[in-house]
Amino acid sequence: MRKLTLLDLGRKDYGEVWAIQKKLVQEVISGTSGDTLILVEHPAVITLGRRGEEEDILISSQGLSRKSIQFFQVDRGGRATFHGPGQLVAYPILRLLGKERDIHQYLRNLEEVIIKLLAGLGIKGQRREGHSGVWVNDHKVASIGIGVKKWVTYHGLALNVDVDLDYFSLIDPCGLGQAKVTSLAKFLSFQVKMDEVKRSMVKSFSEVFKRIPIFQSHFYSLLEPSLNKRSAFSKSSETC
Repeated sequence: MRKLTLLDLGRKDYGEVWAIQKKLVQEVISGTSGDTLILVEHPAVITLGRRGEEEDILISSQGLSRKSIQFFQVDRGGRATFHGPGQLVAYPILRLLGKERDIHQYLRNLEEVIIKLLAGLGIKGQRREGHSGVWVNDHKVASIGIGVKKWVTYHGLALNVDVDLDYFSLIDPCGLGQAKVTSLAKFLSFQVKMDEVKRSMVKSFSEVFKRIPIFQSHFYSLLEPSLNKRSAFSKSSETC
């Protein structure tokens, strides 16, 4: 089994983590780094994927500024999504080899990570035909939007743990309408801690992707100044 470096960034701005992803992808492509799973919470931010349109954002740029919500148009699949405190975001930087080189199966595996995590909490997660992500009953609890460059993955998935769901009224999340988003907190009779969800995420991810997790703290804790520049990165991406 291949090793998987775990990088827990706590809470960090979206732009910084996007830069870390791009640096890691280049290193994995060049062979100087191995597979990495980034876990992070972001301050409030709306991102728009390759299939997104301006109409998916239901608030003006001035409104975003007043609410201190950042905005990024990014090189992942899918449309509009929100990230914020109380939401666990996972960015797998994986070199896909052999039979792993199946983008649709990769998406199904990401869904399986969430489904297994939810099952451990006594919640039944479900797929929905024609859409990526995971639902509980009729509401979406986890979104997926990925990019792939030279068979190395980036971007990833977002699981609503105890996020303020009112933020989702500011977007049309993945084109599904405003009333279709939920969180773990809505289905649990006890307060789940983010650290516990992270541990469950690592366990589930390692089982599904057959990796051996290795925790490495303070990895890329300081970015090089050049990484703060926005740039186009990849033409290959998948859905929301």
